[in-house]
Amino acid sequence: MSLTDNDHQTPAVEDTGKAERSTTRYSRRLSDKILIAFHHACDQDDYEIAEDLLGILERLLTRRSVHPDANRRKSIESLVAAHERLWHLRHPERRYA
Repeated sequence: MSLTDNDHQTPAVEDTGKAERSTTRYSRRLSDKILIAFHHACDQDDYEIAEDLLGILERLLTRRSVHPDANRRKSIESLVAAHERLWHLRHPERRYA
């Protein structure tokens, strides 16, 4: 019996019991997944976790990368927008001032 990549992302296993190298492809960058988690935390009013996720995202985006990202500017703009969202959520009284 063989396991497939559909079984909870478990690598395929041959009948001999040796694990094959998984060829799972990820459709989103890690930074995108962290940003999604940030927005989810904001939606759940968990601002402490949201702030922690922003710190992780900032470290991820500002470190020197071996492979320059063509979307770096867009990623930085998303980071700034996320900081703005968190600030507005924490200071709702200043939204319309």
